[in-house]
Amino acid sequence: MSAIARRAGVDRAREVRVALRRLVADGGFHGASMGAVAKEAGVGTGTAYVHYASKDDLVVAAYLETKRELGVAATAQVDPGAPPHERFISLWLAVHAHFTANAQDARFLVQVEHSPYMAHAHDDARAADDDPLIEAATAPDLVALLAPLPLTVLWELGIAPAVRLAAAGIELTRQELTATADACWRAITVR
Repeated sequence: MSAIARRAGVDRAREVRVALRRLVADGGFHGASMGAVAKEAGVGTGTAYVHYASKDDLVVAAYLETKRELGVAATAQVDPGAPPHERFISLWLAVHAHFTANAQDARFLVQVEHSPYMAHAHDDARAADDDPLIEAATAPDLVALLAPLPLTVLWELGIAPAVRLAAAGIELTRQELTATADACWRAITVR
């Protein structure tokens, strides 16, 4: 079977997004030109541009995909009937577990969140209606307990520590993780 025939059923756009995530996670944005991404994905540079008009478009698409995958994983085991504190702890631990298993994606997310791409990526993420993590985090009973802070601050104090711990490969016991999640909850809620 030829290489072309083997690749016929492949989602090349996804391969390009995955390649970008890998390159950015391992070396930052400077080493992730469209040519480098295409090479990493095993496609021609023209193919990358067929799917994404620019590197900016590709970064945002990869970011949205990463956040969507995170949202699905983080909310899968959350009991929507549990009290807000328990739901938050469950979400936090699930975010950490997902990114511990996918540390490369955590490093990619951290890179985007500390780059000029952040504002555009966050705007597009908020505009998307398919983020289960945002849906879970905006439940009325939980929102009523949140401190009156901008959403980005709530993310940084609440969930971002789970992402950064996983991205850095810092190993904590379950008890330490739960205590950290609880500290994050206290940081974003009113008493």
